[in-house]
Order: sequence, then C-alpha cells, then structure tokens
Amino acid sequence: MFKLAEHHTNVRTEVIAGITTFLTMVYIVIVNPVILSDAGVPFNQVFTATIIATIIGTLWMSLFANYPIAIAPGMGLNAYFAYSVVGGNENISYQVAFSAVFLAGIIFVILSLTPFRKKLIEAIPENLKHGITAGIGLFIAFIGLRLTGIVIAHEANLVTLGDLRDPLVVLALVGLAVTLVLMSLNVHGALFIGMLITGGIAFLTGQLEFNEGFVSLPTLSEGFIIANPFTAFGDVIQYGLYAVVFSFLLVTIFDTTGTMVGVAQQAGLMKGNKMPRARQALLADSVATTAGAMFGTSPTSAYIESSAGVAAGGRTGLTTLTVAILFGVAAFFGPLVGAVSGISAITAPALIIVGSLMMGSIAHIKWNELDEAFPAFLIILSMPLTSSIATGIALGFISYPLMKVVKGKWKEVHPLVYLFAVLFFYQLVFLPH
Repeated sequence: MFKLAEHHTNVRTEVIAGITTFLTMVYIVIVNPVILSDAGVPFNQVFTATIIATIIGTLWMSLFANYPIAIAPGMGLNAYFAYSVVGGNENISYQVAFSAVFLAGIIFVILSLTPFRKKLIEAIPENLKHGITAGIGLFIAFIGLRLTGIVIAHEANLVTLGDLRDPLVVLALVGLAVTLVLMSLNVHGALFIGMLITGGIAFLTGQLEFNEGFVSLPTLSEGFIIANPFTAFGDVIQYGLYAVVFSFLLVTIFDTTGTMVGVAQQAGLMKGNKMPRARQALLADSVATTAGAMFGTSPTSAYIESSAGVAAGGRTGLTTLTVAILFGVAAFFGPLVGAVSGISAITAPALIIVGSLMMGSIAHIKWNELDEAFPAFLIILSMPLTSSIATGIALGFISYPLMKVVKGKWKEVHPLVYLFAVLFFYQLVFLPH
C-alpha cells in the first residue's frame, strides 16, 4: 500500500521516523490549548480538538497522498486567532472567530480540489524553493536553540548566548552531543535514540517528573463549536470578518505549500518541478482545518517538524500513519504527554540537527545571479528573524518579480507569482499578520 520497496525503505525505518516526528511535534497538544484558552476556549476542548484535527489531516496525508508530512494546528495562526481576532475585538467571541476559520477551511477545500494549488507549486521558481527549504531549516534550528535557552532574548542585540550552566541548557547540549555522535556513526534512528537517552537523563536528574499521573480521558466539554455551516457563514457576514478569512487563507496556503515543498525536497520526493499526488496532499490540511474549526481549534498546517522524521528515514505514508496512531494514543495520556513535551531539551536537539541538514539546499541556489539569489536570501534571512514561514515566503514572492522586472526578464516570471506578489504586499501592509 505504501510502496516501501519503491521508496527504498522498510517498516522499521518508517515506524521509527513516525515516532521521531511525533515526539518533535507533540508539544502542540499542550501549547495550542494554552494559547487558545487565552481567547476563552476551554483547555480540555482545545486539547481534544487539536488531536482530532491532527489525526484527520495526518491520516489523509498517509492514506491518500502517501507522504511523510504530518498535519496539525499551526503555530502563529493560533496566536493570531487568540490575540488579534478575539483579543483585539471586544464584540467577537471565540465561537464567531471559529466561523471565520471554518469558512476559510471550506474555501481552502474548494481551492485544493481545483488545479490552482498544484499549479502554484509548479509556479514557484526553483531558487525560491531552495530558499524556502533552507529558511525552514534555519528557522527550526533557531526554535530548538531558543526553546532550550541556549539562545535567549537580549535588549540591545535581540538575541544572545544563554546561561551554559542552566540545567536545561546542559541537558540540551548533552542530548545534542549524544545525537551527533550517533549520527556520525551512522546509527539508524539516531534522532529517536538520542531523544530516548536525553529523556532518560532528564528523568534520572529529576528534570522530568510525572506529578499528574499518566492517564486521563479526553473530553469535549463544549461539544461542536460549529454545528451549522449556515450559521458560520452568517457570522462572517454579520461581523464583517472578510479580512480575517483572507488572512487565514493566504497564510495557510503558503505556510503549508512552502513546508510541503521543503520537506518533499528534503526527502527526495519531488519529480523535477512537480510534487506527485499534490492534490491529495494539499487536501489534507484543508479538510483538517475545516474539521478542526468544528471541534474548536485554529487552522492546521503541514508541520516543519516532519523533517525530523524524514531525516530519520521516513519516506512514505506509513510514517504519518504512525504519527496519527500515536496522537490517538496521546489523547488518553494527556498528563504524560504534557510532562515530556514540557522538557524542550529532549526534542530540541533533533530540531537543531535537522535544521543543519535542510540548510544544504543553499548549495543549489544560483548565487552568481543576483535576481535569483537575493529573493532566496531574503526568505532564508526573514523566516527565523520574523518567526514566520509565511512572512519569509511573502518577501521572497514580492522581491522575485521586482528583481526580474528590473533585469528585463519579466517574461520569465509565471503570472501566478505576479498575482501573489500583489496579494502578499497587500497582506503585509494592510492586514494583521
């Protein structure tokens, strides 16, 4: 079913890759409820909704697209939902805001059923794709450094080196060293084994504790947030949430598309300039976004942490099937998942190492051609500095056609690139992001 031999992989490798991806992204089941609870959504509701949306999107990606790319509620979009849409408008409740998410999801599904998104992937210039892959790599490496305190905030310089005597920093550095040694020795599943060893050290040193026990039943205290689609459409019209729907739609399209292309390239699954089974893959996050809004979570996206599973050898949907099953199990182990995901030093070394592997795409950028190199450079630079994949892609899409026009090469640019350059410019200047 998953064509393992064709992709030069086996069941053991795929399962280990799935476990690795799960461990690097499971933090979302804790972080997402924390953020959305600030908008008034009950914690347990979001916890369960997050898992439901993740399972729906990831299973779709596994069974219909056969890609090792996991889907879950996206970071950044949840903060935009909680602090800009709900927090920034006294008249808008979280129920009304979920109506905007639901409508964006429906439009997203329609766009994914058309050739539009597939053509968009093919329209993205090669150098921008390499820039997106490298930018994501730098971004997730920065996330790993920041989460563990190896890099911390600084008043004058924005960031600086953290306290290397801090127990969390020491644990992360030990985990990083152990994992690098395993990878240097070509140990299969080095990232996952490194996490196990780091987790064991954390438990022995008292940093990892299980004070809340291990098991609890998942609940949906609010039931369906969106039970009637017509009510959702009515809410968007009544409260004039068109800009909100547009923002959700635009960011999700490019966040997911960029991540899919980056991870697919890393896994060697791109066929020239095309992504096989693109429609099935792109439907995964649009269906999950729609379903997630019904249960009570912000828009979903393809997860950059999937690159950790790809680095561990994942090449097929069996990897994502493993991820979906583990999220299903996690629904009953909220306290255990919370304890492990609360120690970022356990998973951060994998993010840092995978980031370094993804940076290899820089070698394929045509650095001797400024009109090709600078937009790619802008993507790589802006993703970690703005903490946004979508912003990096936006700046790349805006600068690329401008550079081509100046060089007199405007005919080389696909019309879709011009269209989205305008849309991204409007979004960055006039809409919240």
